[in-house]
Amino acid sequence: MPLEFELCPGRLIGGDHPCFIIAEIGQNHQGDLETAKKMIKMAKDCGADCAKFQKSELEHRFIKSALDRPYTSKHSWGKTYGDHKRHLEFSHDQYRELQKYANEIGIFFTASGMDEMAVEFLHELNVPFFKVASADANNFPYLERVAKKGRPLVISSGMQSLDTMCRTYQIVKPINPNFCILQCTSSYPLDPEHVNLRVIKTLQEAFPDIPIGYSGHEGGIAISIVAVALGAKVLERHVTLDKTWRGSDHQASLEPSELAELVRSIRTVEIAMGSPIKQFIPCETSCFQKLGKSVVAKMDITAGTVLTSNMLTVKVAEPAGIPPEEIYSLVGKKVKRDVGEDEIITKETIEDNNKKLC
Repeated sequence: MPLEFELCPGRLIGGDHPCFIIAEIGQNHQGDLETAKKMIKMAKDCGADCAKFQKSELEHRFIKSALDRPYTSKHSWGKTYGDHKRHLEFSHDQYRELQKYANEIGIFFTASGMDEMAVEFLHELNVPFFKVASADANNFPYLERVAKKGRPLVISSGMQSLDTMCRTYQIVKPINPNFCILQCTSSYPLDPEHVNLRVIKTLQEAFPDIPIGYSGHEGGIAISIVAVALGAKVLERHVTLDKTWRGSDHQASLEPSELAELVRSIRTVEIAMGSPIKQFIPCETSCFQKLGKSVVAKMDITAGTVLTSNMLTVKVAEPAGIPPEEIYSLVGKKVKRDVGEDEIITKETIEDNNKKLC
């Protein structure tokens, strides 16, 4: 069984525990604090376990020329890329306010620390776990520093190879065993042909002692539901209040009705996964009583006759008799009494009925 650990206070992941569902708000809040609160409330109302943001200390994340370059995209919030990012970046006090609000309504709150200084702030904020974005899954000094904080980690694997993720695992595991890796393809929105859900199985085989999850950027909810059916123990999906809003992530995000249906569907699938043991289930009794078949005589059979296969057939019978799977074990046995055509064969009909028929 995959490793279990407490990702958030009182919330275990891995093993047979329910999938932990992260509503990735990211920067889809448009830089507006009240919109961000509405999105946290939406995530809670839809049944997500956690509302997640993205925190950057921009001068530590980007070089100066990257921030100073002109940004003319239709999604831009400023003349330069730095102006754009600053518009979308909440202050430390605003993060504290958002965390307080999430605590008040009862949903876990965290963020991706997009650089080492952002991680320091989130550690100070006492978030329950750190999310490592795909862009930092191969940032080994960053991973060492984050792992040493001692908080659980969720690490996305977009843009990385299995070899790189093996190195990531080897760096993090000795420092902090409480982490999981998410299959992810970093494309927004993501075409189904590039999802590669089979990688979930690859990661489960490569890292059998940690939970594996899925971070999806595809449209709709079907693929994410299948990811959970394949064993994803953490699921992350971007969310929005309106896909038509400015911003490159909105089209790859789920609106409230989609998120609510995703959560409902995942919980249904988890129940439906059930037991690996194939057996008769009590809820099938009614159908069995109505449609279950039994061995019956194909013709009149006199007492003392040794049964042959051409004397027997299978039909729906009431009350039920010997089940069809035992028909071959009846061949060669002797009947103790006369049996009429279309009459059920019971164990009491057969000599030596104390012996197992098959």
